[in-house]
Amino acid sequence: MFDQKQTIALQEQTSSLLKHTGNMPVSNLESLRNVLRFHEYRYYVLNDPLISDFEYDNLYKELERIEKKDPSLITTDSPTQRVGLGLIKDFPKVQHLVPMLSLENSYNAEDLYDWDRKARELSGLAEIEYTVEPKFDGASISLIYENDLFARGATRGDGETGDDISPNIRQIKSVPLSAHFNEYGIEQVEIRGEVLMNKSNFKQYNERLMEEGQPPLANPRNAAAGSLRIKDTAIVSKRNLEGFLYHVSYITGSNKRKKEIPLTHSGMLDMLWELGFRSPKKEMQVVTGIEAVISCIQNFEARRDDLPYEIDGMVIKVNDIALQERLGMTSHHPRWAIAFKFKARQATSKLLSVSFQVGRTGAITPVAKIEPVQVGGVTVSSISIHNEEYIREKDLMLGDVILIERSGDVIPQIVKSMPELRKGDEQLIRFPTNCPVCGDALFKTADEAVWRCININCSAQVVERIIHFVSKDAMDIRSFGEANVRKFYNLGLFKDIPGIYELTIQQLQGLDGFGEKSVQNLLQAIETSKTQPLHRLIYALGIRYVGETTAKTLAQQVINLFDLKGYSKEKLQQMDDVGIKVAGSIYEFFQNHDNLLMLEKLETLGVKMYKEELSVTVGNLNGQTFLFTGTLTRLKRSDAEERVERNGGKILGGVSSKLNYLVVGEDAGSKLEKAKKIPAINIITEEDFLKMLPT
Repeated sequence: MFDQKQTIALQEQTSSLLKHTGNMPVSNLESLRNVLRFHEYRYYVLNDPLISDFEYDNLYKELERIEKKDPSLITTDSPTQRVGLGLIKDFPKVQHLVPMLSLENSYNAEDLYDWDRKARELSGLAEIEYTVEPKFDGASISLIYENDLFARGATRGDGETGDDISPNIRQIKSVPLSAHFNEYGIEQVEIRGEVLMNKSNFKQYNERLMEEGQPPLANPRNAAAGSLRIKDTAIVSKRNLEGFLYHVSYITGSNKRKKEIPLTHSGMLDMLWELGFRSPKKEMQVVTGIEAVISCIQNFEARRDDLPYEIDGMVIKVNDIALQERLGMTSHHPRWAIAFKFKARQATSKLLSVSFQVGRTGAITPVAKIEPVQVGGVTVSSISIHNEEYIREKDLMLGDVILIERSGDVIPQIVKSMPELRKGDEQLIRFPTNCPVCGDALFKTADEAVWRCININCSAQVVERIIHFVSKDAMDIRSFGEANVRKFYNLGLFKDIPGIYELTIQQLQGLDGFGEKSVQNLLQAIETSKTQPLHRLIYALGIRYVGETTAKTLAQQVINLFDLKGYSKEKLQQMDDVGIKVAGSIYEFFQNHDNLLMLEKLETLGVKMYKEELSVTVGNLNGQTFLFTGTLTRLKRSDAEERVERNGGKILGGVSSKLNYLVVGEDAGSKLEKAKKIPAINIITEEDFLKMLPT
């Protein structure tokens, strides 16, 4: 529909128009409409946007402002006069029973005050009762149930018609395939919701992709939306998607009912919850007046990154359903609901250059330098671009316009490049054939996407291994951060991990930033680290694929670290959570002569290589298995796990039929939902757990 020349021109117009939002002259009106039509096409038809949602919303609001000021300027084909524009053509199309309208967006308190004023004027009420609930950052869906059975699931599409994705919806375990709507006299119902992947599942999924040598996905929203359009339902099932259902849009039935249909939105969410749906009942708050709404939003935004799933704002709705019907809707959005959007976490930038860094396992990681841009309140100027295949998959070239995204504390990711905007002076990114630090030839196995420097004496790898060894979750040597590791290495104070334990007062005295107290603190922290538990030492060694959970598994199997020299790959695979790749990596580490010499030297220097037997109390926890999920309020997770082990219990790495107790803290995620489906698992609170411990 748009060739490359038109695409570049329209994107340049977009950049120009964005600079004038708020005071755009009427003479730009047709350009503004054309730009919005272009971006609707990119979003709805191609599923390949060139600007962020925030940028699109600013342009759309500008068009609304101009047309509102002079309604005679409104045309029937204006973007403000329709819901959407087109569909992806891979799936059968189905008609929604009720149009899925977009919500009006707001970005500040003034917008909310104005929306509340209009609602009060239309209703004649002095104050209105509202619900406030998270705006999930996922993929919108519409579900239909008939005679208590799941009948159909569809995407939003253009608002009127969506893609029939029923087979994929059936793979989402939090979406029931039947529910007792008949108790309410309901024969047919249409429910709106969102499909998403929680942060934990998204992280695990990306880790699996990277282990397989594939580039990670940029964000949970893309992972969820992409999953719904996969033809193979078995693959969809493995992605552990969740469905939040938050609105009942259509009901038909009879008066024969045991229970009354709720008259409020909050009541509807309670009804869905009782029927077995994952509604936002627990997250939702009911308040009176817009001031209370704003307070609610501020509280949620402050703890946004602590939630187990991504949200990009809050949705405010009039609670009374009869009042919702009185307020009605425009052609584009309902008047009884509005979305408050948090700070934008996507932005466009330009890829300026690429450097290549060497990690502790020898992996070569390209790092992109970009034009500095504000994303989510943080200035981003560099981004990891993972590996050579990632560069090819994203079709990245020096000079490209790129869309980037940052979620919470997550490292920024490039969502995509925009080849349509290339002008011809862009350059290919050339991956090195030799290590940029030591100069040795790089090596890549057939089953990986990562190029590696296999020279274990490469200084870049040595430094990264030392940084990992002293880190908080490893040997936890306080006052010994990354900057000091690099400084000491460059000064020649040590050249390997054992060198940490050979540092002396004489070497450290007089160094810039190291007074007498600082030297004493560092040497004491080094000495204290010698007695860390065996599982911390195993994790600190930086064995490829061995995380904290696997390190604990290994530590439970041996008395002395050197026992692992005698383990075959087959014996290692018999342990929990140890697969073929992990077993191979552990085996190779303990068969490497240089690694064994390093361990022997650490032992000579006083680092504890054996496991201290816990003083175990035979009691209520003896032989029982435990797993913790969510945020504990009275204990640290590590302290709670240690108490289990000291009282004869065992910590498992995941939910399975072997689990006896799941201890649930605040904001529990998918582990809780999975455990509910296994009757043998006892789901208890932190208070219940503490009562099980001996006094």
